[in-house]
Amino acid sequence: MISAKLALFLVLGVFGIVFVVYWFLTERRKSAGNGLPNAVEFILGFVTNFFDTLGIGSFAPTTSVFKLRRMVPDEHIPGTMNIGHCLPSMTQAFIFIAIIQVDMTTLILMIVAAVAGAWLGAGIVAGWPRRKVQIGMGFALLAAATLFTMTNLELFPAGGNTLDLQGPRLWGGIIGNFALGALMTIGIGLYGPCMILVALLGMDPKAAFPIMMGACAFLMPVASIQFLRKGAYEQRQALGLLLGGIPAVLLAAYVVKELPLTYVRWLVVLVVLYTAGTMLRSAFSESKA
Repeated sequence: MISAKLALFLVLGVFGIVFVVYWFLTERRKSAGNGLPNAVEFILGFVTNFFDTLGIGSFAPTTSVFKLRRMVPDEHIPGTMNIGHCLPSMTQAFIFIAIIQVDMTTLILMIVAAVAGAWLGAGIVAGWPRRKVQIGMGFALLAAATLFTMTNLELFPAGGNTLDLQGPRLWGGIIGNFALGALMTIGIGLYGPCMILVALLGMDPKAAFPIMMGACAFLMPVASIQFLRKGAYEQRQALGLLLGGIPAVLLAAYVVKELPLTYVRWLVVLVVLYTAGTMLRSAFSESKA
């Protein structure tokens, strides 16, 4: 009889295949693409996904680089990130679900909740006008900077030692992950909020890794198809994130495994705060115009 974990891996593989095929067909329908990624786009994918695998998160740093270097129109940043980081995140999920034991019922229900939230959120965000995306991402970046600061100051709840949820705590996890899945599509990221949620529910902090990475692996192709369907992304930059990201995940997970990341987080806080201010200032300027 097939195990629950193997079944989860098989479904995840199907999600990945559907995403790749849908992306290919979407690009094929276009009259012309915008070429292959350049070195900067590839390196961005490598660096952000390397630190993502170690628990930093990739959305806030990617948003900052996209905005500060003007690589992607503001209204296309959420879609480009979701599409480009999708397969690297799925690679992370295969690795961490395999090596960290979590109750499969808890894991599957929290993943399904995040996917449902992402489907709802992406359908809304993909149709937003430029100014609304700027405002939403500006506040999402402020939230991300707050989470990085809390991590560095060790202000997260300590958590417990259980690897499963039952009763009201399970319902709390499901509702919480639904909300986080919806918010992720605008660029707030899932890692920091999910780690807080898991700790508040009394779970072992290590359980956050398969939960948050598994949730991202399933919700990102679901959200990405919404962005692809509405054309709310940049193909070349998304491909750069993907091609640079997968080898970075493998290097971080199997070779490096752990680094002192406090100084990296403080640097990210400064850059993200500056980007948040820039994004909100752009929205204010467009409002006046």
